[in-house]
Amino acid sequence: MIAADVRGEGPLVLFVHGFPELRQSWNRLADAVSRQGFTACAIDVRGYGDSGKPSSVADYRLPCIVDDLIAVADALSPGRPVSLVGHDWGAAITWNAIMARRDRFHSIAALSVPWLGREAAPYDEMFTQRFTRKNRFFYQAYFQMPGKAESELERDPARFLKAFYHSISGDAATGDWPLRKAADALLLEGISFPDRVPPWLEPGYFEFAARTFARTGFAGALNRYRNYGADFEWAGQFDPVIRRPTLFIGGLKDPAYQLASGDPLAAMQAHVPDLEFHMLEGCGHWTQAERADEVETLLLPWLKKVNKD
Repeated sequence: MIAADVRGEGPLVLFVHGFPELRQSWNRLADAVSRQGFTACAIDVRGYGDSGKPSSVADYRLPCIVDDLIAVADALSPGRPVSLVGHDWGAAITWNAIMARRDRFHSIAALSVPWLGREAAPYDEMFTQRFTRKNRFFYQAYFQMPGKAESELERDPARFLKAFYHSISGDAATGDWPLRKAADALLLEGISFPDRVPPWLEPGYFEFAARTFARTGFAGALNRYRNYGADFEWAGQFDPVIRRPTLFIGGLKDPAYQLASGDPLAAMQAHVPDLEFHMLEGCGHWTQAERADEVETLLLPWLKKVNKD
């Protein structure tokens, strides 16, 4: 079961959140989109919020989550084109969804995480080489062992969320994000704990998210990180060039963009022929929250353009 908030009427725009977010993180943007003649649907990705939380790690593979998006699209917009909007893991999910099902999804707006085509190896092999074998901490390596991260993050979800939201935002000082600790460190060692909730979050969202993750835990959310090998094999059957209208919005202070090897814009242009590309000065990882006005200003005319037919 996939929980969703649906508002408005018109062509369907499907919003997919990242980690550790919820469908309510799209409230402001979904409202703006619905007022402009679209049906805006924001989902809780499986494992989050009010959506189903299967116990098996394998149930969080990309083909399973892509099937969730197809089911929502078929329920709300059967036989009609659908636009995808994704942030963080939601961006990765929507990139893969439009690659695998270009018959069902006709355009994509991705925030934070660029599309670099097919890598040479599964991502867990790559970060093992780059970080773990050099005794350097990397958060996604830390997330691999079921139970370890859950134990730390669930001890105080509000404390974790406050630190995590701050540490990869545009507000954070250089070095707040822990990339240089020993490989066996815990995630929250060395992260800054601000005294206040980030002011760019929509009022009430932080408190709601903290209550929700205290209720649900983080196992479902973390299981998405534990399928890199299976996802890599599945994705290999598709053409990795995204041959659909694409909008990318990122932050120049976003660690997700900075971790990409080489020039992400050049790589995207090679793999995304129909690309509109924007980088926001001073913006960190939480693109639609930190720069709500700018994202809305960029997204709305793009959606109207790609849906004009």
